[in-house]
Amino acid sequence: MFETLKQQWNRKHLTDERFTFLFEDTHEEEVVIFDCETTGLNPKVDDIISIGAVKVKGNKILTDQAIHIYIKQENEINHKSITIHQIRNCDLEDAIPLNEAIEKFLYYIGNRALVGYYLEFDVAMINKYIKPMFGITLPNKKEEVSAIYYDKKIATIPQGHIDLRFDTILEDLALPKLQAHDALNDAVMTAMMYLKLKQMKSFKITRR
Repeated sequence: MFETLKQQWNRKHLTDERFTFLFEDTHEEEVVIFDCETTGLNPKVDDIISIGAVKVKGNKILTDQAIHIYIKQENEINHKSITIHQIRNCDLEDAIPLNEAIEKFLYYIGNRALVGYYLEFDVAMINKYIKPMFGITLPNKKEEVSAIYYDKKIATIPQGHIDLRFDTILEDLALPKLQAHDALNDAVMTAMMYLKLKQMKSFKITRR
């Protein structure tokens, strides 16, 4: 009930009717896994540098339909930020304006559910832009990969402490780590986690 009222309130504040499709019934066959590279970890003051997104349909990752968007920056990226995401100012020569990038992302995700690792942060970063642009926040259903992992893993850990770091989950699921650390590769790796977790019933309990 509360979620329905929240969505109605959100829809009422949409200022651009081009994006009414975001509020349509969820596209059940597909989900979108996405990741953002940012200048920092504070949505209030930091900006998105790039967005990587890939669709998952059934048990397939549709890499041929993936998008990797680089966004023009008003200010130069500082050295500390570059050491984290490895995106230099010269790498943004073909980047597109912010408004164009956000619209491209919204048309790509449509009404599909969104999946991610530390998804709350990435959604907050997108909402930072679409709220003033279109009056809304992302209405899509959302699934957190680390939460799915936790729910399946907890029965095997009597003491209840579970390592939810990205690389730990990837290794525990016996999935390959892609060489380049960027938004698209992170989205693809998260998609691999998501599919494997969805397909497995539970982790085997290790007796010690």
